[in-house]
Amino acid sequence: MRTVVIVAIFFLLGFVLSNALFTHEKIIYVQMKSPGSNESSITMRVPAVDENGNGVLVDLTVETRPGKNRILANIDKLLFWVDTQHSIQTAKEVAVNLTGIDTSGLDIIYTINTNASIVGGPSAGAALTVATISALLNKTPRKDVVITGTINPDGTIGEVGGILEKAEAAKRGGAKMILVPKGQRTEVKVVPNETCVSKPGFLYCETVYVKKRIDISKRVGITVREVENISEALGYFF
Repeated sequence: MRTVVIVAIFFLLGFVLSNALFTHEKIIYVQMKSPGSNESSITMRVPAVDENGNGVLVDLTVETRPGKNRILANIDKLLFWVDTQHSIQTAKEVAVNLTGIDTSGLDIIYTINTNASIVGGPSAGAALTVATISALLNKTPRKDVVITGTINPDGTIGEVGGILEKAEAAKRGGAKMILVPKGQRTEVKVVPNETCVSKPGFLYCETVYVKKRIDISKRVGITVREVENISEALGYFF
């Protein structure tokens, strides 16, 4: 009887240890499959203004691959301005800080495709950050939401120009919402106001340029939301 009890105890211990080891292996497996360790590719549309002052939508793709913690840019028919390169660097740093993902074993590749020959400036910084976070987490952002704004090292979103033109491009592209920096839901435009007076033998006209505040949402017919930082913006994309 005593022998049977001892055997039963050893059997029970073996079962418990086996389960513990199996559970531990599963935990390690889950950690190894963390978002930052997989290859991913995320594409999102970014509103911009081309060299002629027209609003356009630019396709931005961010990929993560096993590598050496490099930031790589793949540009197709585009003059890639230095300040845009700086925005990419800042976007990556903010994305790493917010996700807590170790990118030391990853390369992050940025691809911008557009028909415009020049799309420059830092106004794509917020979009670059959202796309980088999406790639690191391997989560697809909403296709009907776009964002414009600069990115600061602390994750806050700064002011940009051309929001009306960007909103119009977003609307044409089928977007339902555009996220803009704090305080830029409306935009001041300088518009010509012409008055004419008819005199005997001639017509006298005078043009005066006046400032007019435009409600972008009403003018374009698209939902406009102001966001102060990237964390706030992410709530609209996921």
